[in-house]
Amino acid sequence: MRRRLALAYAAGIYAAGVLVLVAVDVPLATVQMSRPVGGPPQGTVAEAGPGIGLPQLLAGSALALALLVPLALALGWHVAGRFLRPLNAITATAEIISAGNLHRRLDLGEPADELTELGHTLDGLLARLQAAFDAQRNFVANASHELRTPLAGQRTLLEVALADPDADAGTLRAACQEALELGEHQERLVAALLTLATSERGVTRWEPVDLAEVAGGVLATRRDQAARAGVGVAVHLEPAPTTGDRGLLDSLVANLVDNAIRHNRPDGHVRITTRAEGARAVITVANTGPVIPDDQVGRLFQPFQKLGSGRGGGHGLGLAIVDAVAQAHHATLVTGAPPDGGLSITVRLGAG
Repeated sequence: MRRRLALAYAAGIYAAGVLVLVAVDVPLATVQMSRPVGGPPQGTVAEAGPGIGLPQLLAGSALALALLVPLALALGWHVAGRFLRPLNAITATAEIISAGNLHRRLDLGEPADELTELGHTLDGLLARLQAAFDAQRNFVANASHELRTPLAGQRTLLEVALADPDADAGTLRAACQEALELGEHQERLVAALLTLATSERGVTRWEPVDLAEVAGGVLATRRDQAARAGVGVAVHLEPAPTTGDRGLLDSLVANLVDNAIRHNRPDGHVRITTRAEGARAVITVANTGPVIPDDQVGRLFQPFQKLGSGRGGGHGLGLAIVDAVAQAHHATLVTGAPPDGGLSITVRLGAG
């Protein structure tokens, strides 16, 4: 690129030099050819001196053009190098940046031009990549911990049962039952991780969906769970047509309802409403429960983040799935934490 730019600059300089010489030589040649014959007219004073003839003028111009070629190339090479210096810094830094040292930045500084602006844009991209890699590492570490805990519990439970010489059939049956419950917890966790990964992949199939129908189907399978927890459920479902992936939207509503029931109090309640706001479909799930500080609400939508133990063996992925599904559908997610406790979450999806 430096060679191409140097040649382009040199060609421009050389062309400008040719134009200047042509602009000077042509008028002088015209004056030379139109000189009157027989000497100067009367009344004029002729100065002594040899003067410059047309052959000498053309020879000088040719020499100047010949000397201009290396000068234009040198100047073009220098200007191209100065112009490409930020690009060379970008290339050198990009070669040494990897997933292990994303903290490196270009820091091009001044002068402010298109290349330094590109450098600032790449610095921002590297910062976002570093945050994404850090989040991925934390997610893998948390997922490994969540999966390892029930596995370790299963192993310990079975080892204790087998090491007991007085264990009877009832004892072994109880140990197997507890091991099955830990296995079910693992299955739920793996299913939640798969749902989260599917949500982050995005929507691949758009189809008409009514949030009222989705919410009604979810509630039909959650009323017994709410009754066992002593939580009342209030429902107001109006038609809320939209488009999206029905499976992902079902996961969104199910996780909203599960979270509202799990993180509640025994005499609390959950309210689910759906409605249409112009061309948008809206679902709101509000619940009573413990007081949530305003600065902690956003953290709840990160994977494996919990503010309390809750009930029902939550794994800390429910609201992360809600956030991922909302982003996949380009939806707006609004949260509120009332001063007396609980949480309200509203999701607004696009037109149906």
